Amino acid sequence: MAILTSQQISKYYDAYRTIDVTFTKEVIKSTALLPQQVCLKCLGEQWPCVIYSTSFSGAKILASAKSALGERVKRANNMVSLRFCFKISDKTDPRAFFVAGKVTGFAPYAQSNGDLQFINIQYTQQPPDDLIEILGRLLEANVNSTRRRDERILLTADSMRRICLQSKDTFVFIQGVPRKCIIRDLSFGGAKVIVVGLAKFLVGKECLLRLEFDEPREALDIKGKVVRYEDVEGRKDLAAVAIQFDEQQVPMNYKIHVNDYVVQIRGPRTEEGPQAPGGTPGSKGGGETDGR
Repeated sequence: MAILTSQQISKYYDAYRTIDVTFTKEVIKSTALLPQQVCLKCLGEQWPCVIYSTSFSGAKILASAKSALGERVKRANNMVSLRFCFKISDKTDPRAFFVAGKVTGFAPYAQSNGDLQFINIQYTQQPPDDLIEILGRLLEANVNSTRRRDERILLTADSMRRICLQSKDTFVFIQGVPRKCIIRDLSFGGAKVIVVGLAKFLVGKECLLRLEFDEPREALDIKGKVVRYEDVEGRKDLAAVAIQFDEQQVPMNYKIHVNDYVVQIRGPRTEEGPQAPGGTPGSKGGGETDGR
């Protein structure tokens, strides 16, 4: 993870201050949240809880409705601290910190048969830079996956290093059949790969493109469809295949990898605006739609 400047932290805070991030399984994975180490602290005692959502202004958590927590919160004049804990890929120790806040309300969680309750917390100060950095990167990547979907990244040694992509050589699974391929370029919404054989029969077929990354070290299979092919000059045995990703199934970690490169190399776009996590449409570049 790149080290952000105070100016970048301030940009994230100002742009996304009121945007709630719901901790789905994918968001937990993307942020490397350690749910078992999250807790609510009140009058020196820590209570286990689940973070349902948070912004830079406040959070909604789930906690037991059958404990003495409510009484303790009342004794503390509703003042509490929420503990976050995240795993850092290149560090042995996790990143943990407290955010001070005030409880603004309780509500029953209907699906728990009365065992759990929602607790709304309003932060009483700006959260630590660590939280702004982690959530800001996620929110920015989601915004740019739509607004900058047209920008292709030609894979070179430098761009691969910045994206943390291990290799251009990988597999594309077309209708379940693995084919070796070489990735030529990537975007938020698609990819172009070089494959062996007659590619015209592949157009319109669903596929999975496997990408292997470092930091964090993981393999992502991205669902898409072959939308176009073109011959490779001087090589009758090869074809360039354009893949359009399924915008509803593009992994959040992929968006973050691509966004880190796009923002670092090409800079921010002034027309960007805040947006909650969502999908990524197709992409285009060089004057043509990817269809991809």
